[in-house]
Amino acid sequence: MSKLSITELLANPTVGGYDEAGDFDFGIWYDWFCKEPALIRRGQSMLTKLKSISKSNKFDNDKCYVFFKNNCTAGGRLYDSFSICDIETGDVLYWVTAKSGFSGLAEVASKDSEYKTIIKGSWKEIKDYFLK
Repeated sequence: MSKLSITELLANPTVGGYDEAGDFDFGIWYDWFCKEPALIRRGQSMLTKLKSISKSNKFDNDKCYVFFKNNCTAGGRLYDSFSICDIETGDVLYWVTAKSGFSGLAEVASKDSEYKTIIKGSWKEIKDYFLK
């Protein structure tokens, strides 16, 4: 799994897609349960979400990396999430999903909240949390 800083990741539009040799680059994916070709579309969607909160003062883009996960639930639907992590410690600072497989809502949890959900609502509410 790649530990490019968020700044480096957002500057490199091919990460999470195909590399020059035509092989899939799984660099930012931690785990997935969908078919591999679907990861490109799913990854692009999460990169767009990440970019929309990247101006947050809650984390430092140069000192954090992100990894993506395609989650398989026993009682819900497949859904995607990303985790914003401290590069030095590897600690997950924020866990984010635009649409939970359980609730269908956007959610965020943080290390400070002991990973309990602190926002459950619309993507706009998630963005507002990060950008205010």
